[in-house]
Amino acid sequence: MSDLKRETMIVGVTGGIACGKSEVGRILGEMGFAVLDADVVARDLMDKGSPVFREVVDHFGERILSSEGEIARPILGKIVFEDSEERGVLNGLVHPAVRKRLSKWISERRAEGRSAAVLIPLLFESGMESLGFDAVLCVSSPEAEVFRRLERRGLSRREAEQRIRSQMPTREKEKRANYVVPNGGTLGELELATRKTVDAIFER
Repeated sequence: MSDLKRETMIVGVTGGIACGKSEVGRILGEMGFAVLDADVVARDLMDKGSPVFREVVDHFGERILSSEGEIARPILGKIVFEDSEERGVLNGLVHPAVRKRLSKWISERRAEGRSAAVLIPLLFESGMESLGFDAVLCVSSPEAEVFRRLERRGLSRREAEQRIRSQMPTREKEKRANYVVPNGGTLGELELATRKTVDAIFER
């Protein structure tokens, strides 16, 4: 049973890498929001044989393919996180298709009168704040905690630093967002902060 109020609200959720965007998305889903993850959309758009797949492989070559002929994300990730120009090329190939898919999904949720949240790590970097969100949330964590989470994912210190540097600083995202959701404690504390933020959005 949804605990949302009747008003329809579309929010964008962003933040630094490993700051907890997915957890906030899970909490919003439990509250009754429809939730879409832009990273999942991007992966789907790069499925084997798709137009975006062909464009990415045409540029980066078959070196990025797995033995099954699919894009191997760890290989592609290593390339683009070590070379900002290549990262820009990849974003230029993928982001327009992602934007189109997100825009369509948001329009469908508004037509349904359904409150929704879209998780977009590079929301500001890609200019996707122009998709017309009623509010943008930035999930923020202390840098030391971010490094610990990335190391638990198997990244070296150098790889973690590369990924952090590849994005807009979290403090800048905090300034641009309408609300900041702090995530430096327990999951219970994150849920409380998320629910307080949603209350503030609906009450403004």
